[in-house]
Amino acid sequence: MTVTSDLSPHVLVLFGATGDLAARKLFPGLYRLAVDDRLPQHYAVIGTGRHSPGSDEEFRQHVRDALHEFVGDIDESVAEPLLERICFVTSAEDDGSDLRKAVEDAEDRLLADAHCLLSDVRRLLYLSVPPSAVQGMVGMLEREDLDDRARLVAEKPFGTDLASARELHRVLNEAFEEHQIFRIDHFLGKEAVQNILALRFANGLFEPAWNRHTIESVQIDVPEKLTVEGRGSFYEGTGCLRDMVTTHLCQLLGFVALEDPHAFRESAIRAAKGAVFSAVRPLDPERVVFGQYDGYRDEPDVADDSDVETFVAIEVWIDNDRWRDVPFYLRTGKAMADGRRTITVRFRDPRHRWLKPEHGGQPEPNELVIELADDPRIAIDVRAKRPGPDMALVEGVFRLDLVGDLPGSDPLEAYERLLLDVMRGDRTLFISSDEVDRLWEICQPVLDRRPPVQPYPAGSWGPEAAQELALGGWRLGNHAPDRSLR
Repeated sequence: MTVTSDLSPHVLVLFGATGDLAARKLFPGLYRLAVDDRLPQHYAVIGTGRHSPGSDEEFRQHVRDALHEFVGDIDESVAEPLLERICFVTSAEDDGSDLRKAVEDAEDRLLADAHCLLSDVRRLLYLSVPPSAVQGMVGMLEREDLDDRARLVAEKPFGTDLASARELHRVLNEAFEEHQIFRIDHFLGKEAVQNILALRFANGLFEPAWNRHTIESVQIDVPEKLTVEGRGSFYEGTGCLRDMVTTHLCQLLGFVALEDPHAFRESAIRAAKGAVFSAVRPLDPERVVFGQYDGYRDEPDVADDSDVETFVAIEVWIDNDRWRDVPFYLRTGKAMADGRRTITVRFRDPRHRWLKPEHGGQPEPNELVIELADDPRIAIDVRAKRPGPDMALVEGVFRLDLVGDLPGSDPLEAYERLLLDVMRGDRTLFISSDEVDRLWEICQPVLDRRPPVQPYPAGSWGPEAAQELALGGWRLGNHAPDRSLR
């Protein structure tokens, strides 16, 4: 466990502090870090944005309400000291003077309390703003000298296409060194996602079979039951491809497909992912399905004739020795039949035709199913002989009991882990600028030749064309029998 004295004094500046992400993830994450005694011993939190929520006390009440809603019962002995360190200061692209003064005042207090040098105090700048606002905010931070001793956390999407991503990279690097920039994708902070690496490389059962000779296809399936839920304006400017595919799903693809990185550190993990992404074939728009759920156009801030996609299904090919000719199928969407994060590795049929299921027909393929829930679960479909005089096969399932509540284990929620990593200066689970650039190169053909957006009923598995995209059908939704983990 990281003890508080291991971390330098910090001033945390949260842009968009009255927004949804701060309420749902950032303030609960800070609270849980405080519960676990993982925050620096000396720190201050400054919320900032264009519009003030009122006095500091009113802002603290806003944060307290968020903790009650998204954490539940809170420990007042932890919450109260956290809230006392929080204030709010307005800032804008053209005026950051009040913010600079608030940061300097906070640093002066930390210097007095910690008896340290100013060079020992770090700034964590969390930039939760739309891509269109980044350039102005970064310019303001540079003018006010707030980029000094700072680490900048940038939220997705990292641009809206290849050209804007490269412009965003240029803007960030005018004010910050690359080692100061932390491009966050919270999927990488999930224990279940990191466990993919352990499952593959720590077990002789899996890694020798993790290739095109044994695997027929891979599915990365992240359906969501939720609609856009008041985020119509964001989705109108972003869409599902930019929101989910170029970030979350492609990062999962990288973890599933990478070669042995030989170490769990920034340079090794980034090099291994980079090698995979360099081998991914640019997407064929003919093998991409866009959908929009019925009722999306009735959402607030959505155009009556909107053709924004709320659903994407994609076929991906990796042209290297391990994965050549193995299709990867990526699917995600809003207002779908279930909310899951499921990776399905489908193995090739061994083709021993004399072994058949007891009811005849061809057996379903063996599948390794990884559920990336907060409580990760893994199962493997197998076939075995039914007891009796005949050689008849029945379906069975191996369920792997993963490490859960081992004595001494201390799992962290994704944002907790990533916030802690920023304060520690560890970029292993953050995205490099080269990855961003390459993923936009891969997806750019779809932006240049957008597939038609097909309607689908809310609560379904998406357009019919997507059902037919995956070889052998999707594990979730139309692959019978549904032996998925629940």
